[in-house]
Amino acid sequence: MSAAAESTTPVSPWHARAAALKIEGRAFIDGKYVDAASGETFECRSPIDGRLLARVAAGDAPDIERAVAAARRAFDAGGWSRLAPAKRKRVLIKLAELIRKNREELALLETLDMGKPIADSLASDVPGSAQCIAWYGEAIDKIYDEVAPTDRAVLGMVTREPCGVVAAIVPWNYPLLMACWKLGPALAAGNSVVLKPSEKSPLTAIRLGQLAVEAGLPPGVLNVVPGFGQTAGQSLALHMDVDVVAFTGSTRTGKRMLEFSGQSNMKRVWLECGGKSPNIVLADVGDLEKAATAAAWGIFGNQGEVCSAGSRLLVHESIKDRFLEKVVAVGRTLQPGDPLSEQTQLGALVDDIQLKTVMRYIDSGRSEGAKLVLGGSQVRKETGGSYVEPTVFDAVAPGMKIAREEIFGPVLATFTFKDVADAVRIANDTSYGLGAGLWTSNLTTAHRVARELRAGSVWINCYDSGDMTMPFGGYKQSGNGRDKSLHALEKYMELKATWIDLG
Repeated sequence: MSAAAESTTPVSPWHARAAALKIEGRAFIDGKYVDAASGETFECRSPIDGRLLARVAAGDAPDIERAVAAARRAFDAGGWSRLAPAKRKRVLIKLAELIRKNREELALLETLDMGKPIADSLASDVPGSAQCIAWYGEAIDKIYDEVAPTDRAVLGMVTREPCGVVAAIVPWNYPLLMACWKLGPALAAGNSVVLKPSEKSPLTAIRLGQLAVEAGLPPGVLNVVPGFGQTAGQSLALHMDVDVVAFTGSTRTGKRMLEFSGQSNMKRVWLECGGKSPNIVLADVGDLEKAATAAAWGIFGNQGEVCSAGSRLLVHESIKDRFLEKVVAVGRTLQPGDPLSEQTQLGALVDDIQLKTVMRYIDSGRSEGAKLVLGGSQVRKETGGSYVEPTVFDAVAPGMKIAREEIFGPVLATFTFKDVADAVRIANDTSYGLGAGLWTSNLTTAHRVARELRAGSVWINCYDSGDMTMPFGGYKQSGNGRDKSLHALEKYMELKATWIDLG
């Protein structure tokens, strides 16, 4: 690009805000920011252009020990755990207000740290996080205990109590939102929490700790310890004084969480471990354009770094060519751009490691014989960032790596089927079971197929839709337990049966 062209290229005001942003990188333990006990830090670099954002405290076992001890002291003191639900509600609603008040700072941190478009951070991630915290705040004083239908000479009561200390270990793709999906119900129920964000995107979680204290959460109720999985994460999962682990991440690491539970105190473990979700388009699909647009966004949105991404597109043979052309046409319009521009729809992958992983899968698709019909290349190399263009494969066979393994990038694998039974068979032929989409104009078919699909969420004539009222989680190796909805509270509460003899 010539110097003249560069001088006329509009520069987003978010670049100036990014340059002026003061970023906190220390751990947040017992109500204050602290360095790691070792003094060690790690570099947090932006996938947008490789710039150094901050040096972040490299939490390890001693820091986890401090955080868990603070969480236990706060829990036992009862300032939060025994606080009336209506009073916890007020604090959580205040926290939601502070998230909204600091919306632009949090959105900028999220985009710089993870690479997603600033428009997405502003419109979805930060507001969704605030909504989650407020929703559970509003819900908690509407959860009733029970009186059992016993003999009149007996009083049987079923009461709900907070579990204790919750370890929340969250991923890098939706750093703030995934943290709030855990924090909302865990805090509303009265627990103390140690939050371990991904080392790839820890910045909004670190900032959230301070906002929680400003909202009125007692010191020690929320602690944030950044660090690596094999150090901070493993120490947290093995800790004998942690009562619950709530984890979102890879299936491989989720299995390790179950092992750590068995090796320690049999703490309960709730897992959300991703998927390889099918998006099925039947021949009687009502609106081809709508379905194609949804299929494209279902895999390319958030750069494909979505656990429930519709990464397997199953299309009836009679409409496959026509439908795929429309998906590809949408994909051509979704080229990665500057994440700090509000016009950008696709941003950067989270880091160079993930970029190389995605490119290996693309190379695998080529070498195993799938037909590349769109993309397949790294782009914007001159920026120093991690960008991959939307990629679509056709003629994918069930045994190929791109058909079976979670890529976590903007890569779509397309299959053809002959009838509904064939589509269901292909859809369920996976070790995962997080989500599934179905496009049909036949209501009977929709109901029947939804029941046959082995997935925690099934979207009919839409993809990856929902709100806080609906539970989210998976079957099979996509995990157990549910985030969102009132059902999420069940993960963070103990049921106590009290039997009183009145005779």
